[in-house]
Order: sequence, then structure tokens, then C-alpha cells
Amino acid sequence: MADTKSTSNKKKQRRVVHAGQLHIQATFNNTIITFSDKNGNVLAASSAGACGFRGSKKGTAYAAQIAAEKAAEAAKSLHGLSSVDAFVKGVGLGRDAAIRALSNFDITVDSIKDVTGVPHGGVRPKKARRA
Repeated sequence: MADTKSTSNKKKQRRVVHAGQLHIQATFNNTIITFSDKNGNVLAASSAGACGFRGSKKGTAYAAQIAAEKAAEAAKSLHGLSSVDAFVKGVGLGRDAAIRALSNFDITVDSIKDVTGVPHGGVRPKKARRA
């Protein structure tokens, strides 16, 4: 006789998270928006490229605003997110625009922290010319 495998189709429980984190990576080429809970588990994410922007338009503030609205809508409707701590990384144009876009979704920003990496020591210099 053949073994019969029993598979159960359980519906995945929606986690209700009221407070979380917002991570914004803003480069000159793209802006990536990620909502997570306090432990860093991703709830919703979006980027300017995922919203249909291509080429140099991905690095604009408007593209970052649209990406933030898309991710905020998913985080608010699926998980009930209401307040976030914002962590901003990078020097792109979408830094401020992404945070301002959250006001339309009644998500309060408790704190804003800049976590952009700072080089210390720099790169190794070129070797001396022997001419």
C-alpha cells in the first residue's frame, strides 16, 4: 500500500503590529522603503523601481514618495501599523520625501535616525610612480 501524505491548508495568521521600524535606503539611483517590526522582521517593502520608474527617474523625490505610499498602504492595511521609528541611510533625494509621505496614512514617526555609513581610514593610496 502507498503512503498517503496528509497536508493541511492552514490559513496564515495576520500579525497585528502597532509599532515598528521604517528603513529608508536612499541612493542617487533608487530608493528602497522597508517596514519591519521591532525585531527587524519585514512587514512590507517597496522601491522606486518596483513602482514602475525606470532609469534616472528612480532617484527622484517623487519616486521615493510613491514607493513610500505603496509600502505604507500595505503595512497599514495588512498589519495595522500606526507608529514607526525611521532609520535613514544614504544621500539620495528621497530621504525627506519618503517620511513626509507617511502623513497621508496616519502613521506617526516617533524618531528619525541617520544610519548612513561613514568611511574612516579611507581607501589604500596608489603606489608611487617609478618614472
